[in-house]
Amino acid sequence: MLKNVKLGLLALAMGATMVACQNEGENNSDAAADAPAVQPVANEASSLVNDQATAAPAGPTTSITFEESEFNFGTVDAGAIVEHTYAFTNTGSEPLVISNAKGSCGCTVPDWPKEPVMPGQTGEIRVKFDSKNKNKAQKKKVTITANTEPAQTFLYISGEVNGVDRPAPPVQATPQAQ
Repeated sequence: MLKNVKLGLLALAMGATMVACQNEGENNSDAAADAPAVQPVANEASSLVNDQATAAPAGPTTSITFEESEFNFGTVDAGAIVEHTYAFTNTGSEPLVISNAKGSCGCTVPDWPKEPVMPGQTGEIRVKFDSKNKNKAQKKKVTITANTEPAQTFLYISGEVNGVDRPAPPVQATPQAQ
């Protein structure tokens, strides 16, 4: 039974993510504000799902400093893939371990170093944004989870997408009387 509850919660979370990504003509930050709030279920299964998604590495903490945390890609046509690299430095005294990097939507995919970054060393997080089926202003968030305080750091990628507006339904021609 507990396994079924876990699978159900996971399916619900995945479905909510897919709906948010399919909201083509709206900025995700606005769409999220308009969406009904989903209340977490206070049980063991939901705690396991939430803890696994946001768990920071155990051990001593360090500091991370990004050269920039926001990037505006300007204006692109729908279907373009935008890629940007965010450079960072481990400004703490312990090795930096990034345990996860996750985009706010499936259209935003980060790639991060899987090996520890030593104190004083630099690294990069590459983020790809796929503008397919997007239109108008877009602002996406990437959540970085690491052995830092706080455990999560946020990067943003934004811009304008010239999408093809959804066409109006075809109008049925009616024969004219002669």
